[in-house]
Amino acid sequence: MFDLLKEKVSRFPEQPGVYLLKDKDDRIIYVGKAMSLRHRVRSYLTETAAASPRLKSLQARLVDIDYVVTDTEVEALILECNLIKEYRPRFNVNLKDDKDYPYLILTAELYPRLELLRLSQRNGRRGHYRFGSDKGERRFGPYTDVGAVRDTMRLLGSIFPLRRCRQPLDGSRSAGRPCLNYQMKRCLAPCRGEEAVAAADYDKMVNQVILFLQGRYSELEDKLKRQMEDAAAEKRFEEAAALRDRLLSLQRVAGQQQKMLSIENNTDRDILALARVEQYTAVHLFQIRDGKLLRQEHFSLSGTDNLDNQEVMASFIKSYYNREEDLPVEILASDQPTDFGLLQHWLKRKAGRKVSLRVPQRGPLKKLVDLARRNCLLRLQEEEEQRRRKTDEPLMELARLLGLAKPPERIEGYDISHLRGGEPVGAMVTFQHGEPHREDYRRFNIRQAPAGDDYAALQEVLARRTRNDSLPVPDLVLIDGGRGQLNAAFEALYGTALDGVPLIALTKNPDHLFLTATPLPVRLPANNTMLQLLQRIRDEVHRFAVSGHRNRRDRRSIHSLLEEIPGIGPARRTALLDYFGSADKIRHATAEQLNEVPGISTALANSIHRQLHSGR
Repeated sequence: MFDLLKEKVSRFPEQPGVYLLKDKDDRIIYVGKAMSLRHRVRSYLTETAAASPRLKSLQARLVDIDYVVTDTEVEALILECNLIKEYRPRFNVNLKDDKDYPYLILTAELYPRLELLRLSQRNGRRGHYRFGSDKGERRFGPYTDVGAVRDTMRLLGSIFPLRRCRQPLDGSRSAGRPCLNYQMKRCLAPCRGEEAVAAADYDKMVNQVILFLQGRYSELEDKLKRQMEDAAAEKRFEEAAALRDRLLSLQRVAGQQQKMLSIENNTDRDILALARVEQYTAVHLFQIRDGKLLRQEHFSLSGTDNLDNQEVMASFIKSYYNREEDLPVEILASDQPTDFGLLQHWLKRKAGRKVSLRVPQRGPLKKLVDLARRNCLLRLQEEEEQRRRKTDEPLMELARLLGLAKPPERIEGYDISHLRGGEPVGAMVTFQHGEPHREDYRRFNIRQAPAGDDYAALQEVLARRTRNDSLPVPDLVLIDGGRGQLNAAFEALYGTALDGVPLIALTKNPDHLFLTATPLPVRLPANNTMLQLLQRIRDEVHRFAVSGHRNRRDRRSIHSLLEEIPGIGPARRTALLDYFGSADKIRHATAEQLNEVPGISTALANSIHRQLHSGR
């Protein structure tokens, strides 16, 4: 495989661009940029004993390489950021759970609304608004504390009477009456039409909300004062009173903001501090506007193994500011990122103005960076303590309950899934130190056990597991089930290499824990951390078993459909499954994609496509 890839890479152009490393399932596992594609990609194909574990793991999965040529290295960086954001490759540095970070969105409508949405909510709420689908929307975030964001929304709702309803408005009067928010003076009710609320007047308030979210309180105060004075001079006293109340509320909020040390000016800054605790890495953000701390965020990172701080900082800057719209004038970092000059060029291009990227070495700005780093370390240590309580303490309690000499490090969980006895699949999951160890997950297609006999199916799975010498012996085996499943597992392991491994079973609804040494189940309170750990393992193996059963059922369904098509025999069925990797991908393939499979002609591809879609 490497010889074929080396030959392919030898034909790559020596031009700037982005390269995409793919695995056997055609998934993108790494995205990178290069000044010279051929020279850079060649380094991934060098097999050496000195390679880092991360590179060796990437090479073990590498099957194909694609590239996209760009005119400049800056354009390559922009494309790299967008592709990482879209595909979230396994071996790139990523913000953990970044699809679930909340954003505040000002929608792109005639009368905009303020929405709290996550990236995972791309289809919007109730189908009324599609996240990121309309040009002109304003996005603020990402935030890491959803509670604080909700508090901000409530505060904005009390100061700025934006509409909250999701009905489409075009400036004409709606048929219904204004909602209760209008009666409470918390909405201008643009549903009454353009004559009641002009879009231009509404936009003035939207701009005030934007200034608030950007932390530009001084500028917003000046605008509100001018509007209030103009309204009073024109004897629009009710409007002037509303603006006065809004101004007072804003001044109370601004007064609560923390003044950040003694900085020589009020330049808008972002402070980025990177810290590590054991194998965990995070970046802490201070967002300073008008010399005051507007907010702070803590971003956990994945994929940082064997990368130095400079590489991690560069990856974070690209990932975060590719999502961020409100770029500051200055970014202070704790570590100088790689591609320093290129990043500055990219930030300037994105912001449409100069953005200074600095690593302060002394003075008050260095104190700010050190303060952010201390906060980052404290948060990481707090998270480590929470992980310890979540895993170490439950494992110690489990050892005491079972009379073990030490807490079980490796726990294997087992379950059987089928539909009325059909297409049964057994599953094994492995938890190492209380966390999933997915490399050792296994599925077993049940071949010998009678249909619907869960006990026999479980014994077949365990018997096949005992013959696998490549996996280490577990410290504990957990069965999804009750006393019957526990006894069946005990019989299956008796006299095997796993004989003597502690066995437990956990039922659902209610959650009862069965032990081999006691006839009655152990009942634990719902808040017991040991029970919660065992529930995680049981629910994970159940999920893994059910997904395996569905895959097997889908493959059987595809086999049945393909058997009805003239010209499709076992060899071509196998070729289709090998090419696409799953039955679901075959179903969704176009006739042109089916035609790409070796041995599938154009006429046969069209016939397969018609057969698979005839029932839809």
